[in-house]
Amino acid sequence: MDIFLLIVALIVILAGAEAFTNALEHLGDRLGISEGVTGSIFAAVGTALPEAMVPIVAIFSTATSGAPAQLGEEVGVGAILGAPMMLSTLTLFIMALFVSPQRGWRGALTPEPTGLRRDLRWFLISFGLSAVALFVPHHITLARIGIGMALVTLYFLYVMVTLRASADLVAEGHGTEAEHALYLSKASLPTNMPVILIQLALGLGMIVFGANLFVDGIEGLSHWLDISALILSLLIVPVATELPEKINSILWIRRRKDTLAFGNITGALVFQGSLLPAIGVLLTPWSPSPPVLLGAGLTLLAGGYTYLLVQRGVTLRPYHFLFNGLCYGAYFFALT
Repeated sequence: MDIFLLIVALIVILAGAEAFTNALEHLGDRLGISEGVTGSIFAAVGTALPEAMVPIVAIFSTATSGAPAQLGEEVGVGAILGAPMMLSTLTLFIMALFVSPQRGWRGALTPEPTGLRRDLRWFLISFGLSAVALFVPHHITLARIGIGMALVTLYFLYVMVTLRASADLVAEGHGTEAEHALYLSKASLPTNMPVILIQLALGLGMIVFGANLFVDGIEGLSHWLDISALILSLLIVPVATELPEKINSILWIRRRKDTLAFGNITGALVFQGSLLPAIGVLLTPWSPSPPVLLGAGLTLLAGGYTYLLVQRGVTLRPYHFLFNGLCYGAYFFALT
């Protein structure tokens, strides 16, 4: 039954991601914004909603249900740190894996470099600050509050910088273009803003619903694993909640929309490396246990490696992201 549930969840997520990306392309085209804004802000935040809800629900539900607070805190911290770990390692590797049959392992990947460099820089700054906060004792309340507010401020500054760069990128030919008709238009509906927003909401709703089904299925299959809630959250929950980013980016990169594909991942990295850790810093002990330190360290290593490639002007190729996959593999085997 759990396997059947996983299959159904994957089908729902795939269908939702297809509708969501199609509607986003039409929304970006209609608004006249760059692919960077469409991928790094609209797509990234929209598909990051499932994993954003996991730590919030975990932390607050234990407080109201009477369950041990430590359980909710472990699940919350694991989900918060597991999301950027998955994106910076396994997600980039899977995207490269799926595009390699089409372009070859040495084929060129051509995302718009300034936006990619900006996203990775903001992520490393934000997540680096989150890692530093692990060593700030929980009883130093003012320092914790200051770091949490700084992380929130960093994300909103990032959004402003990204939006400001949009006009120049559109002028340079990096505007969002919709290549395929809006799916709802095939039902004799007009391709206008209300219909685009309806399809966007439908696609996002299917993604969230499918991700929740996937989490339920994985939990059913994982009962036999004798591991802590923290380890389960670091390894299992992100697999389900990161599926939207993986699938959207795979769809876009196979259509040679490289900027949208990378922006969807790196924009989610900034969101999950700033706003979500702010929740952890403010509402959980956020302490440096060995699994947490290993995950944070490998996330910064994989993100820093990718940033150096872009910063040095290296033409990105699928084989470059084998290193990111190895980082996740090392993490998985270290925890299991």
